[in-house]
Amino acid sequence: MAEVQEMAPLEAQRALPVGTFGRRASGWYGMWGLIATEAALFAYLLFSYFYLAFHVDRPWPPEGLPHLALAGPNTLLLLASSVVLWFGERAIRRGARGLTIVLIVATFVMGLAFVGVQGLEWHNKPFSFHSHTYAALYFTITGFHMAHVIAGLLVLAGLALWSGLGYFDSRRHAVVSIGALYWHFVDAVWIAVFLSLYITPYLAR
Repeated sequence: MAEVQEMAPLEAQRALPVGTFGRRASGWYGMWGLIATEAALFAYLLFSYFYLAFHVDRPWPPEGLPHLALAGPNTLLLLASSVVLWFGERAIRRGARGLTIVLIVATFVMGLAFVGVQGLEWHNKPFSFHSHTYAALYFTITGFHMAHVIAGLLVLAGLALWSGLGYFDSRRHAVVSIGALYWHFVDAVWIAVFLSLYITPYLAR
């Protein structure tokens, strides 16, 4: 009887997905720590943007109101990618590995398209990094976000590869959830950046 009682906790531990701590994967808490750090970085950058917007004695932005022809649809594209990845995460929880791979790859393609459109928008800007204070802030903030998008694309590529190799199933999918959490963070940051750089100038005018 004592041996059976000792075996029960061990079997319960084995029932948990690999890499878990209690009910959550240990990497989940590590990812939240990373997100908190990176969120603070963007908060500082956006604070600098608004501080200078109120203290620079010139029109803000100097080149006139930002154009939304590319930024608007690009924002919707990035938000849609989060929805697609969310369905991919739900699919692996049900054990639908094939569907998960398709949805992760679709998210990757949408993220890659976002990078391409953002690069096109940079190319079309009438100013460069050294033109004025607004330009330096614009390229710094959007550049840092672009770096995070590229990091997210690498994460998605890894998830797609590992899913194809059969590393994940309905019981072992913590890594997919952690990777998806980072991508959702990247999207949430872009909402803050988009509202700050593209929408608030219209409200100020």
